[in-house]
Amino acid sequence: MTTSTAARTHSAPPAVSSNAFTNASTGFGIMVRFILRRNWLRMLIWLVVLAGMVVLVIDSQRELFPTQADRDAYALVANTPAIAALTGLPYAAGTLGGILNIKLWMTMAIALSFAVIFLVTRNGRAEEEAGRTELLRAGVLGNYAYSLANWTVFSAFAILVGLASAGAAISQELPVDGALTMGASFAATALVFLGVSAVAGQLTRTSGGANGLASTVLGISYLVRAVADVQGEGENASWLTWLSPIGWAQQSRSYADNNWWPLLLCVGAAVILLVVALALERGRDLGAGLIPERVGPRSASAALRTQTGLTIRLQRGSIIGWSVGIVVFAMFFGGVATAMADLLSGDSPIAQAFLGGSKNILDGLLGFFLMANALLVAAFVLQSADAIRAAESKGRTEMQWSSAISRIRWAAARMVVPAVWSLVLLAVSGAAIGATFGAAVGQPDQAWRFLGASVAYWPSALLVIGVVVLCAAVIPRAAAAVTWALYAVAVVLSMFGDLFGLPDWVINNTPFTAIPRLGMDFTVLPLVVVTALAVIAGGIGLWVLRNRDMTSA
Repeated sequence: MTTSTAARTHSAPPAVSSNAFTNASTGFGIMVRFILRRNWLRMLIWLVVLAGMVVLVIDSQRELFPTQADRDAYALVANTPAIAALTGLPYAAGTLGGILNIKLWMTMAIALSFAVIFLVTRNGRAEEEAGRTELLRAGVLGNYAYSLANWTVFSAFAILVGLASAGAAISQELPVDGALTMGASFAATALVFLGVSAVAGQLTRTSGGANGLASTVLGISYLVRAVADVQGEGENASWLTWLSPIGWAQQSRSYADNNWWPLLLCVGAAVILLVVALALERGRDLGAGLIPERVGPRSASAALRTQTGLTIRLQRGSIIGWSVGIVVFAMFFGGVATAMADLLSGDSPIAQAFLGGSKNILDGLLGFFLMANALLVAAFVLQSADAIRAAESKGRTEMQWSSAISRIRWAAARMVVPAVWSLVLLAVSGAAIGATFGAAVGQPDQAWRFLGASVAYWPSALLVIGVVVLCAAVIPRAAAAVTWALYAVAVVLSMFGDLFGLPDWVINNTPFTAIPRLGMDFTVLPLVVVTALAVIAGGIGLWVLRNRDMTSA
């Protein structure tokens, strides 16, 4: 080699610089197609259900409020603390678009946010946790390609749901500008929590931890928004609304002012969160989380060497997060019940929806809050029991099922934890609602009354476990999507069935509305029926799980 050649060789710049990001995103298009192929059915189900709800609600409200006089009368009773806390301050409540916002906006925004949280985690942190991301990166795939594809696909999904919702409203002859603003507000809310989920996936080491952290942020955002709207004056929310991304999106005021600028806050926050997530991913080891984990003891305790003890240890963070959130919401429910009941007219459609067969509006409202609390507990139960399918899809069950423990014992241990802890949560949160309500009315003994009424929903929680096990056994690959879709339907029918004007035989026969509410004549038959259904579903699920082949993701 000549001296001049050597000089040229040593003076050549390193092969990084301007092409660094391009190299790190190599394979982005392939990963987009890969994620779409794995998740198209889940996204299609969410799209059809959410957009279909818009058509269903508009059609039902046309029948419920056929004339402008009916809608004006509704507007007079719609601006109450109860509506503000549950669905936000009403805007243009005398129009079909405004009524659609009151009945559906919060449900759509929260449901779509949960959808993107779970989908981003399932295709991000869960894949990394299972070791599949490492295999992909072992080839020519760039380090950022998979994450960028994951976030891009589900950002597009959120926007598509927003557009479909707007299209559904336009097809029902609602104003185009209001429909587009409404659809954009759904998508903007979901984009913020997509960013939250992306950051949570960098902070935690497990998919359960990421889902729990992102869901907690969503819950706090909802609670802050509820407090801001309850403290609002007229149609103007408190300044606290600007502390919640949900509040930002609601300030778009679709079908009223149609403000687009608050949605820019949501988009900006989403972009910032994704940039932060990308920076965090660059600075950590693959498979690790940035939140440090404590070093465990050199040997496992006697409890940890059991299947139930291991399940509790693996779900410890999720259990703590759900427990704190549910108790906080319970205290909020009990604290605002009296103020809400005082402002509800007994003959208004809203009051009738809250009554649910109770003898007075206060008992009806408290019974509604107890049912809403039970639905929150059911969400925890669903996520916890889903560990049965999650462990199998990640390939962790092969060695365990090949050992001395039977599949039934293995699955039963993962059913016991949500079954027992749901009973504890129902008791504690029910007592919290009763204690805060009792403190407001000067009756401290109310805690025991509410504890009993809340525990009555335990068979409903057991039925959720049974359905999860049945789906995990019979339709393993679609189990998570189906169970969460069924849960979403149960929430809508239980909480908003009366407001949608649905038939009584539909509203009164969900696993939660079948249970006698506070203030109603108590009968044990519904509890027996729901418990029997839970045992049947769980029993069939365990039998199928024992006899079928193992099914990976």
